[in-house]
Amino acid sequence: MNVLVLNSGSSSQKSCLYEIGDTLPDDPPDCIWEGKIEWAEGKAESSIKNSRGASRKEVLPSAGSRGNAIERLLLSLWSGETHAISSPSEIDVVGHRVVHGGPQYFLPAVVTPEVKSAIESVSVFAPLHNRAELQGMEIVAKLLGPVPQIAVFDTGFHRTMPLAAKTYPGPYEWFEQGIRRYGFHGINHQYCAHRAAQLLGKDLNSLKLVTCHLGNGCSLAAIREGRSVDTTMGFTPLEGLMMGTRSGSVDPGILTYLMRQQHWSGEQLDTVLNQKSGLLGISGISSDMREILAASKNGNEPVKMARAKLALEIYIHRLRSGIGAMIAVLGGIDALVFTAGVGENSHEVRAAVCDSFAFLGLKLDSGKNAQTPMHNDQVISASDSAVRVLVIHAQEDWMIAKECWQLKRAH
Repeated sequence: MNVLVLNSGSSSQKSCLYEIGDTLPDDPPDCIWEGKIEWAEGKAESSIKNSRGASRKEVLPSAGSRGNAIERLLLSLWSGETHAISSPSEIDVVGHRVVHGGPQYFLPAVVTPEVKSAIESVSVFAPLHNRAELQGMEIVAKLLGPVPQIAVFDTGFHRTMPLAAKTYPGPYEWFEQGIRRYGFHGINHQYCAHRAAQLLGKDLNSLKLVTCHLGNGCSLAAIREGRSVDTTMGFTPLEGLMMGTRSGSVDPGILTYLMRQQHWSGEQLDTVLNQKSGLLGISGISSDMREILAASKNGNEPVKMARAKLALEIYIHRLRSGIGAMIAVLGGIDALVFTAGVGENSHEVRAAVCDSFAFLGLKLDSGKNAQTPMHNDQVISASDSAVRVLVIHAQEDWMIAKECWQLKRAH
């Protein structure tokens, strides 16, 4: 079965084609074709490769639309030197990562007009993501015709959170109106939980896990018996940890103060909290952890160094605090998992975080931790550590492909 996955972000588009046989493999297979577009500074940079080693990179015209760029990317699946199939009819099913399913959709669903309408209705909660994902569905329908499309929701894994974790302490009417904590990054948190159990040789139902998805967006999940019982993101992907450009949780009184005293609009608040805060807002340098770490060590520019160090210290402080809260909810911890861009590639961040949990008997193997980037998922804690620490590559696309394979087989 050929499964095409579209992972549409606010400023990027990732696509993979998986070839899956009659049984699912234990380990994630390589894509037979993958493409990526990144939009920045008025231009789109595209990169495509297939399993035969053919590759292509290009900068697309700044005047071109997002839709045209995605169409051009998908056409390379069956045409040109990077093709992996000879015809679009060879694609059996298409899966989409959908960030927000709202109160109606949690489980993977075949895309119908009703499902698209529901996704559109909650676009206000994640406008940059949901609308990009809807556009991807329209493009697939245009290029591939009646191929089955399946929506896999990032909020789905967190549907098991108890009411006490998902309900905000405002008027109960909020909850009845759908204002509740949904949680995000669920596709990868779920994958990491299963992968951690596999690497540890343990039954997932016996484990208490804290998974740390640390990329440009950051979230934690407390996972007991394979189920999410708490997470740091909430009604939107803005709540929780400090992130690349997002503030994470702040005192809501700050917002009402800015609205009353400085007459800020909702749009201004939204822009600042989502695009001008976090690592970028504090450092004034970048949202990229690699640049923050480099600047924090640059004694030739003391002002930049001080700002970068402060950004890093806030990031680590909030991460430690969040992990501590997740451990308290679980009533203990068996393993701590790091994943996504920062989690997989920053040994400095991992070491700084883990240092605070030495009182639990957590010990890193400094040699293993220093292997960055790692080529394989692995345990990086010392052999006598009471808490296991793992680094696991994010595999959202493969999780979506698995869900599509299972749903298609069931029908």
